[in-house]
Amino acid sequence: MNELDLIALLTRSLPANPSVVAGAGDDCAVLDCGAPGRFLLFKTDAVVSGIHFTAQEAAPEQIGHKALGRCLSDIAAMAGTPLAALVTLALPRKFQPRFIERVYAGINRLAQRCGVAIVGGETTTNPGRLLISIALLGEVDQDKCIRRGGAMDGDALWVTGELGGSLAGKHLDFEPRLAEARWLAANFPIHAMIDLSDGLAGDLRHILRQSGVGAELLARSIPVSRAARLLARTQPSTKPPLLAALSDGEDFELLFALPASHAVPLLDAWKRQFPHLRLTCIGRITAEPGLNLRDKYGLRPLDTHGYVHFA
Repeated sequence: MNELDLIALLTRSLPANPSVVAGAGDDCAVLDCGAPGRFLLFKTDAVVSGIHFTAQEAAPEQIGHKALGRCLSDIAAMAGTPLAALVTLALPRKFQPRFIERVYAGINRLAQRCGVAIVGGETTTNPGRLLISIALLGEVDQDKCIRRGGAMDGDALWVTGELGGSLAGKHLDFEPRLAEARWLAANFPIHAMIDLSDGLAGDLRHILRQSGVGAELLARSIPVSRAARLLARTQPSTKPPLLAALSDGEDFELLFALPASHAVPLLDAWKRQFPHLRLTCIGRITAEPGLNLRDKYGLRPLDTHGYVHFA
């Protein structure tokens, strides 16, 4: 049983109450707690030593940055503003206090930059490895909250930044696209959006499934990162660059669907607003279900998937 199967099993009949606008199955839970015109966003995520980082590759501050940044990226995917976080530390019995202090410094630094209050948490023992779990609250205007469902036939698919090769360092030093997502929601009719944490081929399927549509990707348009190309040249046993861009996890970029008629205004405005961040149209939404890739050999089903725990 892989991660997706387990989630489906555990979320078949979850309890809810009238405050729940959206529960399990999107980037964040969406709650209506009575604030006029506003929704509350609720997200939790965890990083585990040996899975999401190793002490040999990552400085303690980078571990803290990643722990909070993953949650912030999900808030961004719904065009929200983060508010406050709780931090749970599960520590090996023989932990080093100075190391953990530096992890917290990484959390605090990113929190201050993004306007997040750290309001408490929990510490416990976890024999063998470090685990950091963060629960994050955010908010969003009700009419600007963007979910995974909502993509429509004919929409253009867009992605920020470059994809693939995150293990070369980006997975520890990414910037959650909070400002970019809020700007998109404020200025364009975004139909669906998700952050790319588990790979383009995997995360796009979440949008397609919840929207009841399909998609066609253009191989030549997918923005493959320099890191992915370099890894393929210097380490022949690694993935080809395009495959890395499709399936590597932890790019933490935004993937969104927008009516094709807005393509030119979007690109013009984006270049003025975010001149140092690439924005690329990589394909389109189709009425027919399934995910297909168009390359020099023609159109074919895309069998590649993203990262899945327990697979």
